[in-house]
Amino acid sequence: MIIWLTGQPGSGKTTICERIIWEKPSFFHIDGDDLRNLFENKDYSETGRRKNIELAQQISEYLHNKKRDVVVSLVSPYKDQRDKFKQKMGDNLMEIYIHTTEVRGKEDFFVKNYEPPTENFLSVNTTEEDIEESVLKVLNYAKK
Repeated sequence: MIIWLTGQPGSGKTTICERIIWEKPSFFHIDGDDLRNLFENKDYSETGRRKNIELAQQISEYLHNKKRDVVVSLVSPYKDQRDKFKQKMGDNLMEIYIHTTEVRGKEDFFVKNYEPPTENFLSVNTTEEDIEESVLKVLNYAKK
């Protein structure tokens, strides 16, 4: 199973993923910032972002094929790219949209043309739900 958390920077994606790992140590966490640091991709243009997303998709698919559960925290702003991967992975991929209305200090990194999911996804509002509620909601959705 691949749990894919998407949303603007500062929405709580990484925090939720870290808590999932704490609850479910068998999951492997792929984080967008970690990938950028590891592969030295500091290109935040659409081309650079798409490259980072493709890399996360390839790694998560590889790990899934090796029978590992994966949780991904990545802005992944482009719906076409996420939808194509959802088509490829089918029921093995759960898309979760993480969002907030709070100011959390990462607004300088917002993607102006972020395209939120429109179908077959779970929405988690970290302004209204605390971390425990958010993690429980994600894990319950992933069980379906």
